[in-house]
Amino acid sequence: MAEEQLLTSWRDAPAKQAIVAFVRRVVGEDGTAAVPVEDRVAVFDNDGTLWCEKPMPIQLDFVIRRLAEMAAATPELRDQQPWKAVSANDLAWFGTLMTDHYAGDDTRVRELLRGILAAYDGISVEEFEQRSNSFIRGTRHPSLGRSYVECAYAPMVELLDYLGANGFTTYIVSGGGRDFMRPISRDMYGIPRERVIGSSSTFTYTSDGHHGTITHQPAADYVDDGPEKPVRIWNRTGRRPILAGGNSNGDVAMLEFTQHPDTPTLRLLVLHDDADREFAYTSGAEQALVRADKDDWTVASMKDDWTTVF
Repeated sequence: MAEEQLLTSWRDAPAKQAIVAFVRRVVGEDGTAAVPVEDRVAVFDNDGTLWCEKPMPIQLDFVIRRLAEMAAATPELRDQQPWKAVSANDLAWFGTLMTDHYAGDDTRVRELLRGILAAYDGISVEEFEQRSNSFIRGTRHPSLGRSYVECAYAPMVELLDYLGANGFTTYIVSGGGRDFMRPISRDMYGIPRERVIGSSSTFTYTSDGHHGTITHQPAADYVDDGPEKPVRIWNRTGRRPILAGGNSNGDVAMLEFTQHPDTPTLRLLVLHDDADREFAYTSGAEQALVRADKDDWTVASMKDDWTTVF
């Protein structure tokens, strides 16, 4: 049951052909033994893979607005990063953050993480979820003319549906915040909240004699990026995936971990090369593109492989 007609936004080009051939092998339509359903695990990065990440990741917009509120309420914060950059409207400070990270300099990443953790210190998990849910559904993308909740890539949503129809269990595995994505994961992607893997702060539970409260603490539990992604996938699923989709250097370890010696495998890299319909950039994906060429990963060109983007 391949049902490749579900991939209506994919052109009949090498990327779609690789996806269909892979799924047919997995379900045994090519005459080989089918992969057991419990082993059909597929994992996907979120920012830049399932939804738009330019001109900045959606969660970063969410965080910047909160940091601006904090700087307005506590002026002395404006002398330290990341509140200093927010107060000066220095978006370039945030723009070079990931470039520095992939070059081995995490100074700004640590400064931003400190701000993020401080921004939601003491907020209950329910309040945080209400804020993130309202933000994603109610805020418009600055240049695409659509709300953030409408910024999912149509071909990738179709791919998730196609995999689900063929017995796959799909997960989001993102460097973004797990609890930021959970409220919208089912509506946008058909992925239930319990299958969202992402970065997280630590929490604490306080009993009040009734229902108790879980609140965010100002310390990171883990940052789900780079080599941490395979670790978190294994912690959550206990399996090595057979399909992984990403778009950046931070996804290389996850795609690498997906290789099997004796089971069908697909590593999918989304290439942002469509300035007319989305954005064109390779910054932050240089290492991933080299690996894709070297190890024969499947590259999905937005320009050449997708008939529509959103």
